[in-house]
Amino acid sequence: MSLEFLWYIPNTVEPGHRGDDVAGGWANLDRSAELARVVEDSGWGGALIGTGWGRPDTFTVATAIAARTTRFKPLVAIRPGYWRPAHFASAAATLDHLSGGRLLVNIVSGQDNLAAYGDAEGDQAQRYARTREFLQITRMLWTQDDVTYRGEYFRVEGSTVRPRPFGAETGRHPRLYFGGASAAAEKVAAAEADVQLFWGEPLDGIAERIARLTALTGSVGRVHPPLEFGLRITTLVRDTTEEAWRDAEAKVAKMAQAGPASYNDERRRRAVGQRRLLALAERGEVLDTCLYTAPGAFGGGGAGTTWLVGSPDDVAAALRKYAGLGITHFVLSDTPYLNEAARVGQQLLSRLRDPVAA
Repeated sequence: MSLEFLWYIPNTVEPGHRGDDVAGGWANLDRSAELARVVEDSGWGGALIGTGWGRPDTFTVATAIAARTTRFKPLVAIRPGYWRPAHFASAAATLDHLSGGRLLVNIVSGQDNLAAYGDAEGDQAQRYARTREFLQITRMLWTQDDVTYRGEYFRVEGSTVRPRPFGAETGRHPRLYFGGASAAAEKVAAAEADVQLFWGEPLDGIAERIARLTALTGSVGRVHPPLEFGLRITTLVRDTTEEAWRDAEAKVAKMAQAGPASYNDERRRRAVGQRRLLALAERGEVLDTCLYTAPGAFGGGGAGTTWLVGSPDDVAAALRKYAGLGITHFVLSDTPYLNEAARVGQQLLSRLRDPVAA
C-alpha cells in the first residue's frame, strides 16, 4: 500500500498562525518557497496551502512555489463560488501541465466571508449541490472536448480546455481532495471526490466514517475509481514521550492564556466536522494511545483541534493504525512550520516508510 505524506503552508498575512514564530506572516514568496524546499528535502511529497478570504490567493502562491521547486506537489485549497468551474478547470490544467503533473486540489465548501468576494450563502443542501456540479464540470473539461453542461448552478456551452492536464492522454488529471462531515458533504465525496480528508478523530470514528462512505459510493452513482481516504492532523513529535507531552501541555497552557480568538475562526466552529472534534473532549483528554483533545477546548480549530503527541515511535505507531483502517494520504503539521517540517520529516517519515520498523 503506497502512502502519501504532505505538510502544510499556512499562507497567511498575519503572523503567529497557530503559534508559529515567523515574524510578518507567510505572505512572502522567499519564505514560503524556503518552506517548500525544506518539505522536499525532508521527504514530504508536498504541502497543503491554506485558503480563505483575506489570505494571499492560494492558486497564485502555489504557481509561484511550483516554479521554485522540482518535486513539490502543492495541494491547493479552492472554493466553488470564488472560482467558476470552467475558469478553474483551465487554470488548474495549465499549472498541472506546466509543472509536469504536480498539482493536487482540495475543494473547500465550508464557511468563509462569502459576501466579501461576491458570493452568496445558500443552505447546506444548496452549497453541496453546487459543489457537486462544480466537480462534475471540472472533470468533464479535463477529459472531454466541446463540453455542454446545463445545471442548476453552473452552465457551460461548447467548452474545451487547452492545455489538458499533464498525462491526460492516459486518463490522468489532478487528484481532487474533499472534506466535510455532514450527510450532504459525504454524498458529494462518495460520488465525485478522489480523496476524502478527515480531521483527527479517534480510530473508531474514522473507521465508522470510512465504512459509511464506502457504502455510499455504491448508492450515489459513483463512476470514478474507488474513493481513497486521508487524515489532516497536527503531530507534536519530540525525541521522547515525556518531552512531547511536556511541550504539548505547555503549548495548550499558552493557548489558554492567549484566548481562543488567537487560534480559531469562530465560523468554522459551527461546521459538523468541527463540532465532532470538539465533542471528543467529553470522552477524555487522551484518546486511543496519544490523541490529545485538550487543544480544542482552548481555541484549537480544524486540524489543530486534536494532536497526535509523542516520540517518533509513538506517533508512527498511531499513524500506522490509521493506515490499517484504509487511510493512505496524510497531511501533517506542527508549529513552527519550518523547523517542524524538517524535524517531523526526518524523525517520523523514515519509520512510516521502513517495512522493518512497521
